[in-house]
Amino acid sequence: MPSRTWAPPAPYDLARTLRVLRRGRGDPACRQEPDGTWWRTSRTPDGPVTLRISDRLDAVTGRLITGTAWGPGADWALEQLPALLGADDEPDVFRPRHWVVAAAHRKHGGLRLARTGLVMESLVPSVLEQRITTGSAHYAWRRLLNQFGEKPPGPAPEGMRIPPTAATWRMVPSWEWHRAGVDRSRAAAILRACSYAPRLEEAAAMALPEAMNRLQLIPGVGPWTAAETLQRTLGAPDALTLGDLHLPVQVSYALTGARGGTDEQMLQLLEPYAGQRHRAARLILLGGRLPNRRAHRAPHSRIAHL
Repeated sequence: MPSRTWAPPAPYDLARTLRVLRRGRGDPACRQEPDGTWWRTSRTPDGPVTLRISDRLDAVTGRLITGTAWGPGADWALEQLPALLGADDEPDVFRPRHWVVAAAHRKHGGLRLARTGLVMESLVPSVLEQRITTGSAHYAWRRLLNQFGEKPPGPAPEGMRIPPTAATWRMVPSWEWHRAGVDRSRAAAILRACSYAPRLEEAAAMALPEAMNRLQLIPGVGPWTAAETLQRTLGAPDALTLGDLHLPVQVSYALTGARGGTDEQMLQLLEPYAGQRHRAARLILLGGRLPNRRAHRAPHSRIAHL
């Protein structure tokens, strides 16, 4: 039962850092317990792993975060643990340019960008989130993992699953995609990505522009999906989500008070944050100065083929 301990900087918000990796409260691959303990299951290059992340205060050394791992991928997961917790992130280089961003930066100074080092575990659920509501995408993820995922090693909580291998994803029958609410185009994009999974995983070692290009070689994976994936895989502070229905509206309202907004307008507003645009957008969302989403309600929350 190998483990590794990491002393986080101050301030540090473990829940806010890891929550972006959880696809809804019922995610079979990522769970937060009431006591603050996190459980993650992953399929690493060395095999499946169950990772438990606990947070405690030591009287001598101060705050410590400990990862304990089970399974063939345990050593790999523990080697990557600091990066997963945001140790490679550099929030101190961020400079707020608007009062709403500055206020959110002060309030959420413990936010760090997690880096998983894994592509497919974020790419598949990101494709599932195209063109539908978040709740529907989370349902599809839960249903598919419960049916085709693998029981994790170690003492993982009941109901957790290891995400399927690329080969297993490719064997999912068409009717099971349909029952999970996944249309033909999204299922086809996932199957195409699984056919090139080893080449896509190479993006975890690339700079952001090269990684974005690599993922978008797959038909059905566009700027939206690539950015959503690499925000988690690389912990990339500049991986701004383009093609989202709500984000340009939220950014425009928060920074200017104007309703409405396009990707082009959002890029102009966030130009002072070049290199940190994803972090700026996350802080804007955390800041809470957002328009009434009922005024911008649409049947789908994502734009097609993104």
